[in-house]
Amino acid sequence: MQDLLNKIDRLLKEKKFFEVKNIVKDENAADLAVLFDELFGEVFGEKTEFMILFRLLPKDLAAETFAHMNSDMQSHLIQMFSDKEIRDILDESFIDDTVDIIEEMPANVVSRILKNSTTGERKAINEILRYPKDSAGSIMTIEYVSLHKDMTVSEAFEKIRKVGVNKETIYTCYVTENRKLIGVITVK
Repeated sequence: MQDLLNKIDRLLKEKKFFEVKNIVKDENAADLAVLFDELFGEVFGEKTEFMILFRLLPKDLAAETFAHMNSDMQSHLIQMFSDKEIRDILDESFIDDTVDIIEEMPANVVSRILKNSTTGERKAINEILRYPKDSAGSIMTIEYVSLHKDMTVSEAFEKIRKVGVNKETIYTCYVTENRKLIGVITVK
């Protein structure tokens, strides 16, 4: 990890952004969050490379890396983001990750996030925020595949293929009837 840190730091200082982009695009999001912390730590507000490196990440990887960052870094990034960048992060994030971020942010940052959320996203965020912090509801996802009890295996897989791309949980599917859980089934 130290070699990667040194290499990225050097390339950023030399303004070799294309090389940095090629290096980070295949990294794990959690590792990148650690990399950001190691490279910038407490001085992220003073270094322009911080924002440059984040902007070099592909959208989906940026959103996932953002979810793994500490709340100070997240808050700083949100304050530096344009509304479009906030919207891009929200588009690539799962609702429960957005809720986790909101719970850690000061009011002005939360306002920017909510301003850039769709009506449906705000409704889902508020739904999760209503649960007590130490309850299962506060850590659940609402982005899952729901199946009907009378579906065939073929119909179930067709639905998973159709809607699963936008869901956080696809390997465990929930059989529901009138929005009530009646069973759980795994894709296996």
